[in-house]
Amino acid sequence: MNAALINHYGQKQLEIKKVAMPKISADDVLVEIHAASINPIDFKVRDGKLKMLLKYNMPLILGNDFSGVVIQVGRNVTAFKVGDEVYGRPRKSRIGTFAEYIAIHQDDIAMKPKNVSFEEAAAIPLVGLTTYQAFHDIMQLKPTDKILIQAGSGGVGTFAIQLAKVMGAYVATTTSAKNEAFVKDFGADRIIDYTTEKFEDVLTDYDYVYDTLGGEALKNAFKILKPGGKIVSLSGIPNYRFAKEYGLNIWKSFILKLATRKLTALEKQHKVQYHFLFMKPSGAQLAIIRELIEAQKIKPIIDRVVSFPDIQKAFDYAESGRAKGKVIIKIK
Repeated sequence: MNAALINHYGQKQLEIKKVAMPKISADDVLVEIHAASINPIDFKVRDGKLKMLLKYNMPLILGNDFSGVVIQVGRNVTAFKVGDEVYGRPRKSRIGTFAEYIAIHQDDIAMKPKNVSFEEAAAIPLVGLTTYQAFHDIMQLKPTDKILIQAGSGGVGTFAIQLAKVMGAYVATTTSAKNEAFVKDFGADRIIDYTTEKFEDVLTDYDYVYDTLGGEALKNAFKILKPGGKIVSLSGIPNYRFAKEYGLNIWKSFILKLATRKLTALEKQHKVQYHFLFMKPSGAQLAIIRELIEAQKIKPIIDRVVSFPDIQKAFDYAESGRAKGKVIIKIK
């Protein structure tokens, strides 16, 4: 049997139950999960905030990234074998990493970095892929570019600062004064204490903003960009550009176009682009990130590791926004 975290829409109280073992197809591997991490998308799925983009049948096993050991492979799998230590981010139709086992497509995993633990490896896949796709695919970040990374001490921010520095960029970030030394250790060049100053008052002529906050912080981000700059947001509202790329139907596209008309106006006013990012799983990109970790150019940052039976406490803490780095669930 397989112990898994079962959830209903809007249900804050989490529940671990025994469920059937997952079955693999020809292109899948079956992984015994050792660790998984908590991400903001877990709260959004739980609360039904992504229903327009993602349709899930409830109850649902939550969880979006993991590390573990391969215990079975499908007949078409050639890149992995039983006993391989892997990490990954399942495609959105097959989430469920808060469990003892998961069946996952071979294209969605990579070999785990050799120089980190399972807990450290589990901190990487979702934030790593999201940030890599933002910086490499959308921004095409290059040396001498200037980027603002919001919330530098959080799970996304700690990885993003490191990757931006690897790519040669000048990095500004927002955090509180108590975390200034923490983010400076990762290479942040300009640190804004959001409790005493506003980033839009002290930054100007930036090439990019990596938005993890949404709301007013997103609207104010337009003010600091030079013409031709880009905002990539994980917390804003999907816009019409995203709807077309994601293949949403005409009605959903129209709704999103209306919902983001103020952002579209800001794009035109400041002559910049706004992108909402919904990352794609990619074992190939995880392999690139693995090389950076093994070369010690990037290190996973963990706030705390919590045992599977205490996952409710871990969720409550992660949702509070106080974590410095990732909150990890130790499953095996």
